[in-house]
This record gives sequence, C-alpha cells and structure tokens, in this order.
Amino acid sequence: MLKQRTLKSLTRAVGVGVHSGQRVELTLRPAQPDTGIVFRRVDLPTPVDIPMSAGAVSDTRMATTVANGGARVATVEHLMSACAGLGIDNLYVDITAEEVPILDGSAASFVFLLQSAGIELQNVPRRFIRVIRPVEVREGQGASERWARLEPFHGYKLSFEIDFDHPAVDSTGQRVEFDMSVHSYSRDIARARTFGFTKDVEMMRVNGLGLGGGLDNAIVMDDYKVLNAGGLRYDDEFVKHKILDAMGDMYMLGKPLLAAYSAFRSGHALNNKLVRELLSNTDSWELVTFQDDKLAPSGFGQLAKAW
Repeated sequence: MLKQRTLKSLTRAVGVGVHSGQRVELTLRPAQPDTGIVFRRVDLPTPVDIPMSAGAVSDTRMATTVANGGARVATVEHLMSACAGLGIDNLYVDITAEEVPILDGSAASFVFLLQSAGIELQNVPRRFIRVIRPVEVREGQGASERWARLEPFHGYKLSFEIDFDHPAVDSTGQRVEFDMSVHSYSRDIARARTFGFTKDVEMMRVNGLGLGGGLDNAIVMDDYKVLNAGGLRYDDEFVKHKILDAMGDMYMLGKPLLAAYSAFRSGHALNNKLVRELLSNTDSWELVTFQDDKLAPSGFGQLAKAW
C-alpha cells in the first residue's frame, strides 16, 4: 500500500517575511492521517487553523495567500512546494505572523527542515487526484497570452515556459520539464530562488511589499544583469523557480496530483484558477489509491532522496 506521510518529530525555523519584513517563527509538527497541510496562526488571541485548499486562497498578488475569516498567511507556495516534492500529506504549520519566512528564497531550506525532522509512513493509503480529461485556463491574447493546462498522465510531470524579455533572463533556459518519477526535486528544483527587478522595488515598497527582500533571499536584476555576487544556482534557475511555485500552487488541491501540468507565462493567479477549474469539472478527475505499490507510478513508493 502506498501510505500517507507525516513528520517523525517537530522542527523549527526563524526568518523574515519577504513582503512584510516581519520576524516570524515557524514550527512544523506531525499530524494525524487525513489531516492535510494545516497552517495555524498561534500569535492570535485564539489560534486559527487554515487548512490548505483551493478555496482557502484569498490573494495571488506576488505570492499565494490563504485565509480563514480574518486570519491570513501569505507566501505559502515555497513550503507547499517542498511538501509536494517530498510527498508530505499531513502537517501542522504553527506560525507567529501572517507571512511564511522567505529564508533563502527557494524551497531548499524547507526541504532541509522536513528531512531533518524525518518522514514517517502512516498506515492509511495516500489519496491522489488523477486527471482523466484535460482542463485548461487561458488569459490574454497575442503578446499578453498566458495559459496553464492539466492532462492525463500516469505520474506527475510539469513543464513550464517563460517569456520575460529581459537580457539576464533571456540568456538562460526558457523552458523546463520536470518528472517526479525520473528527476530529483531536492536536487533539480528546490534550490531555485524567487527573483525580482530593481525597477519594481520602489513600486512594491510603496504598496507595502518586498520589505524583507534582498540579495540574500532573491535573485535581483537591474535592466541588464543579475546583481547577486554568486550568480545563478542553475543555468535555468528562473524557469525552475516557476516550476517550484507551480508545484506549491497545485498542492493547494489538498492531495497529490497524477497529471501532466504545462504552462506558458502562468503565475499564482492562473495556477489557482486552474486548480478551481479542475475541481469544478468533476468528470475530469477521480480519487485513487494504490493498495499495490507496483501499480503506482515509478518512484512514488520511495521516500524522496536528500541532496
């Protein structure tokens, strides 16, 4: 049986929110089978739980934000991506502010935290959402066109193409395909950092965004080049970060996917639109489990390897 997964022990991190600039403490704790990923605002007078689901997404400007009533948590996508990449089904995330810490701007620190805590198998089958008919969302036309699509596939793979019309980005790989059965999330995707442009910084800060961002937690570019002294971690780090984000956004389904995701110039808003479109088309998907590991897609029965 392909079993659900949680942590063996709790683990903690402290950092700042990339947009709020606030100090925040994060505690990742094991959870019972069928709990899902649940963020808990423990700094409020009465703690509030925010279970991760497509409907919990309340804002997609610059990041994915979730809410339950007046309680919100921003920038959940990198931690959600790490959970998707390592196959974590059940987890409590205690948080002391309204934004997940950015740490180094990638999912690598979250992968390290999760693997350091240890991954425990639970004696309950993993439930997958298997796409059985294509679902697609599109926006814009011509130069502003963007789209995202889910198609049937025995496994989980993602392909993404970017188009930023910027010298530093254009000189790198523009398209990447990542297959969970073949590649390593920890090695190939998790280290890709978020990125931004100096020309946008002033506008963002006027709007109360990017207050905690800098060269230690993002790739920063002027009009021509990357400003980070160490350069890029991957030759195609920009598009790989888009894959990282997409994995986090897709995991807002609340269950792992069996599908082929593909996208052109998509972002958090369109990704969430795709997730909601899939859920609303109930004839396009089904819930499946694997009582026999051999019937599951290749590699899905093994715990994710470290670096």
